[in-house]
Amino acid sequence: MYPVFTRGVFMNEARQATSTSLTGRVVIVTGAGKGIGRAVSLQLASRGALVLINNRRHMGEDDEQTSAAQVVAMIRAQGGQALANHDDALDPDAGARMVAQAMNEWGRLDMVYANAAVAQQAVFHTLSLNELRTIIDSGVVSTLSLLHAAWPVFRAQRYGRALVSTSSAGRFGNHGLTAYAASKGAIESLMRSLALEGVKHGIHCNALSPYAHSQMTASHLPPAWADVLAPEALAPAAAWLLSPECAINGQVLVAGGGRYARSWPVETPSVAGTDMEQVWAQLLDLQGQTHVDSITAFQSFMADGGH
Repeated sequence: MYPVFTRGVFMNEARQATSTSLTGRVVIVTGAGKGIGRAVSLQLASRGALVLINNRRHMGEDDEQTSAAQVVAMIRAQGGQALANHDDALDPDAGARMVAQAMNEWGRLDMVYANAAVAQQAVFHTLSLNELRTIIDSGVVSTLSLLHAAWPVFRAQRYGRALVSTSSAGRFGNHGLTAYAASKGAIESLMRSLALEGVKHGIHCNALSPYAHSQMTASHLPPAWADVLAPEALAPAAAWLLSPECAINGQVLVAGGGRYARSWPVETPSVAGTDMEQVWAQLLDLQGQTHVDSITAFQSFMADGGH
């Protein structure tokens, strides 16, 4: 089974900047103190959402110095409503505390965006098992924790929108990002399963696979790409995926630089044979097969954009 995605396409600017209202709806965003999480949080707040901003506190920071508090201040300065949360995403109980904080403050929860993760560039054999686990848990445990806590609320009200962050590394693999890729692959599989479980309860679960210049990706992208791949360019897509108007479920939307693609797994028709070399040669003849590694995927995604 291979992941496949369409060629990137530009979304009409008016459609991209759709004025979908999220007034009064409550959302939790993890990893929201910087980069994509911050851009999406600001976008959601600009549409009227009440946003719980999660980002862990760094050593020596007081409440006003944290990245979460700074994003809250930005939202409030524009007339929006937001709260800071400093739970560490690696804590399995963090999701429950976030949901409780949102419910206690606003009395409802409509959307969650599980965005927290860390990446460490190192080849597999140089990492200890503890280092591998920390990287995997930062994505998988934080996502599980938030979704598991939000799910009963969504089921009880028969409505919910869940968005997770995945990556081309999780579909195609990436040299030097083994643990990160493993976590993103797990999250994508989790999303597809939850989409199946949730739909009869009015819950939709989708994934955003971003190409964005951020603190995490800065060392992997040329400086010239910083403006093209600004996190703000994909924030409207995240807002749409979390909106009541979005009817899709169980899908991966690839987004970056104002371009979008759909990615999904495919499986070839079966073939019979006893000579496995010949069988494999037939299986490789997959019509429309594209992008079997993460670098090719990114290059092809951006190819039609003139960058």
